[in-house]
Amino acid sequence: MLPRDDTHLLGSDLHLAPTLADNLVQPAADGELMRIEHGGGGEKTRFFCGFLRYDQRLCGPMLETLPRLLRVPLGGGPAAAWLTSLLQAGARETAAPRPGGETVLAKLSELLFVEALRRYIELLPEQQTGWLAGLRDRFVGRALALLHERPERDWTVEELAASVGLSRSSLAQRFTDFIGQPPMQYLTRWRLTIAAQRLISEKASLARIAEDSGYDSEAAFNRAFKRALGTTPAAWRRAGVAQR
Repeated sequence: MLPRDDTHLLGSDLHLAPTLADNLVQPAADGELMRIEHGGGGEKTRFFCGFLRYDQRLCGPMLETLPRLLRVPLGGGPAAAWLTSLLQAGARETAAPRPGGETVLAKLSELLFVEALRRYIELLPEQQTGWLAGLRDRFVGRALALLHERPERDWTVEELAASVGLSRSSLAQRFTDFIGQPPMQYLTRWRLTIAAQRLISEKASLARIAEDSGYDSEAAFNRAFKRALGTTPAAWRRAGVAQR
């Protein structure tokens, strides 16, 4: 996985002169997969490639904690069978398109991404910090779960700390060490992230979304949204709807 869309080389011997993908990939015939033609005489190799589109302003905190190149070994056991079945399902869906195929492929891609993150988190060293490492921590992970489950609640650090079994100061320090910002600052950003998604997926008024996000006025919501995401809620909604 290349979380930041870096230019990269792929091959059996990286000392060989690279060939641009544009010269390798052959257009797909109707109802068939694209073909990569190169060399000859050796064993056939099959590539399964895909992508997920994301908005850096919404996904930055998570993706910034990932390495530029993430390799996820298949391994063995039930987890490997699950991952392999997802790849095979994606190949079948691409080779024989059916109604709703784009939606199926999008969901399969999301599942593959989540499974890759799971494996990456499991292999993180104990001293690792960051959003993903915080999910694994007993106290910070529970605090994140509570904030994500009930973002509309009028949380305080004291209430959050009591819910996870730490003192206020201990949770505040531990949360900041892992996530890079205090709990309430993180909650504000999480609420705005949810609001940004709702602006595109729902027809609720700006005033309603502002209230659900914990703001007393639409003006205050507008200021916070623009400060965090660089544009107004109305402009965000127009741009998002136009891309759908």
